[in-house]
Amino acid sequence: MAAALRDAGHDVVSVAATVRGAADAEVLDLARREQRIVLTEDRDFGRLVFASEPPFRDGGVLYLRCPESARPILPGEVLTLVTELGQQLVQSFVVWTPRGVRLRAFGES
Repeated sequence: MAAALRDAGHDVVSVAATVRGAADAEVLDLARREQRIVLTEDRDFGRLVFASEPPFRDGGVLYLRCPESARPILPGEVLTLVTELGQQLVQSFVVWTPRGVRLRAFGES
């Protein structure tokens, strides 16, 4: 996924390549400091983002709920999503599934 995003011209930092083994809270702190979007399949990020102190507002989270059968389409779907949503990904928690996308801006109840 990181390579596909890089090839499309996006600025990508891979957690696996830079801070392998970092706890989720550390990844979230890195995203906050660098104002990045976290791309994850780890559902714990939802809890972390909405319970974090200070509130997580300087980045975003794209949570992928991808069954094994949809893996081949995932890179293309993520590239399309990033292109279509662009700045809406910032300060939002976005859930992607093969059936659709849900976006919740931080600060919404």
